Amino acid sequence: MSIMNLRQMAVDQTGTITAVKANGEMGRRIRDMGLVKGTEIRVQGRAPLNDPVSLRLMGFTLTLRNNEADYIDVEVTQNP
Repeated sequence: MSIMNLRQMAVDQTGTITAVKANGEMGRRIRDMGLVKGTEIRVQGRAPLNDPVSLRLMGFTLTLRNNEADYIDVEVTQNP
């Protein structure tokens, strides 16, 4: 298993969030969306220009901009 930035993950890749490195308002917003340490996620898809990224977590789908995904580290558990 390897740790990588959420932006670098491929479609259908899964993993567990290991860190959210954003502070202030952006950090609060990211955590309010359910993206906290220990959450299992799967990259569901990407828009044509790779921004935003669609994630599946805790039974719902969430889209996240790449500039927000840059603050999230994920331990990859399954490759596509």
